[in-house]
Amino acid sequence: MRIECFGCDAVIEAQTTASIADLCVAHAKDCHDWSYSEEALRNWARNVAEATERLTGGTERLPEIGEVTVHRVTEDRVGDWLSFFDHEAFAGNPGWASCYCIEPHHPEGDGERPWEEKRALMIERIRNHGTFGYLAYVDDRPAGWVNASLRSDYGDFYRAVDPEGPDAPSVIGVSCFVVAPPYRKHGVASHLLDHVIDDAASRGASWIEAYPHTERNEPSASHFFRGPRSLYDARGFEPIQTLDRNTVMQRPVG
Repeated sequence: MRIECFGCDAVIEAQTTASIADLCVAHAKDCHDWSYSEEALRNWARNVAEATERLTGGTERLPEIGEVTVHRVTEDRVGDWLSFFDHEAFAGNPGWASCYCIEPHHPEGDGERPWEEKRALMIERIRNHGTFGYLAYVDDRPAGWVNASLRSDYGDFYRAVDPEGPDAPSVIGVSCFVVAPPYRKHGVASHLLDHVIDDAASRGASWIEAYPHTERNEPSASHFFRGPRSLYDARGFEPIQTLDRNTVMQRPVG
């Protein structure tokens, strides 16, 4: 079992997750001047180590894919959603595999919770309509996800957006995309966003909002999880607010 330090190129190897957590804490004390708590470091090391065991999805991009279909994640699709996040979404990127898209709702700050806790919290949110999103399918397999909850169901970062604008419960916020590696650069995110737009009126929303990163020199494609600005420009979204790292964009429903 092995993990790579998120702050340097060091590789940490051990036979058990507990041992990896111990070595991670020791490495952090010896090599880094971090303010992270020991519990957060242990949780991070365990999350990454266990992700390397459960991420069984492919990591190579397919040269072509079949038809993309998109569906709301309702109770009967929670199992597909879990399968996607448990095994497919972050194949090849175990450092991100514990997210389960909880960050827009419950930012962790400098903490890191066990992945099982975040997984259980998101299951509850989806079933209780506290999180709303869509899965894209290719050949009946989940290939991508978009979190398109109401802005009022997100955390403080989103609630502080456009304070003089429309009421938060009337705004759908497109906070995160995840596309499994085999299906990237095949327009899956475009299909998901188009479905969000087409379905918005049926949800009673008046506005759709997005938060693409303002910086264009992100270190890897995975950092465009909020969607590139070009995706929104092409669909009539207009910039309304520039934050430190994000541009807030809106378009009316219909």
